Amino acid sequence: MTALRCFTALTGLALLAACGHRAEAPAPAPPAGEVWLTPEQNRQTPLAVEAVAEHTVGGRVQTVGRLTYDDRRVSHIFSPLNGRVTRLMVDPGQRVRAGQTLALIDSPDLGTALSDARKAEAALAVADREFARQKELYGAHAGALRDLEAAEAGYRTAQAERDRAEQRAASLYAPDAKGVSQGFQLKAPIAGEVISRTANPGAEVQGQYGGGSAVELFTIGELDTLWLLADLYEVDIFRVKVGSPVAITVAGYPENPIHAKVEWISGALDPATRTAKVRCSLANPGRLLKPEMFAQAAIQVEPGRALAIPRSAVTRIGNQTFAYVDLGVRADGTRRFQCRPVQVDEQIQGDLLPVKAGLKAGESVVTKGSMVLSGQS
Repeated sequence: MTALRCFTALTGLALLAACGHRAEAPAPAPPAGEVWLTPEQNRQTPLAVEAVAEHTVGGRVQTVGRLTYDDRRVSHIFSPLNGRVTRLMVDPGQRVRAGQTLALIDSPDLGTALSDARKAEAALAVADREFARQKELYGAHAGALRDLEAAEAGYRTAQAERDRAEQRAASLYAPDAKGVSQGFQLKAPIAGEVISRTANPGAEVQGQYGGGSAVELFTIGELDTLWLLADLYEVDIFRVKVGSPVAITVAGYPENPIHAKVEWISGALDPATRTAKVRCSLANPGRLLKPEMFAQAAIQVEPGRALAIPRSAVTRIGNQTFAYVDLGVRADGTRRFQCRPVQVDEQIQGDLLPVKAGLKAGESVVTKGSMVLSGQS
């Protein structure tokens, strides 16, 4: 019995001695969603943090657009009739007056229209005489009422046909033109500069009235004023007002912004792009700006106060956005960071993004070194 007690005591002493020589337990692993940096890692990692606080945000809306002609001062000219260009009367860059002939086009359709007008005039003269004769006969009780009514109907029909044919001819040719001709004069509807010309002598043209695919032959207008048509997203529609200042830059002159004001905002969204058009007028005295140039527009809007963080604090992983929140330092010197999902308004322009959810005022987020923490997580 004594021997058993001794064996037991020796065994216990051996176990205690073994426990005294056992290695220290490993450090605990960080919880899911957290990144821990040892003191050495913390010294070697270039991190910067900033407190979440309320800031003034959203002082401008950045968008893109393109330059176009001022629709009130430009005319796109097509041939109304089928035919062949026989002579060009103006050159690109030349200034023209309203009604000046731009080109001559040989068009059988014009001859048909003028011929129809002359025939309609002759048919009206015959119908007029017949109506007058039937009135005389009916007044002398020598003619039937139905003959008089038929003559009157024929006269009214001939009169309507004459008016239609004359209006058709007048829209294609000078109203005081005499005889029948196939020489159509394509004229300038407005005064301005010949901006472009695609017509060439001998070229066959399709007419707008002929059922063909008409090609624009001339563009006449002024380039001293252009329009900027830009796209405005849904989230910004209520922030932009008519009269809001706009700073516009184009790729060719990035250091010379053009200042304008919003003149018009579309009343409906484009169903394909979900954007509304916004328009500005740009002075172009040196003719440096050209239609169809792309431009960037910064529209000044009323800023607001909101809880915000720097744009550099936001990390995008897939379709979600995250921020690394500084949770402080443990007793052993380990620094803790939490990768937290956040919601921010990324449509706001500038370095600060309003926080919608995920952060509270006073918390600190990493603004520099987020990619290093992403590699540690």
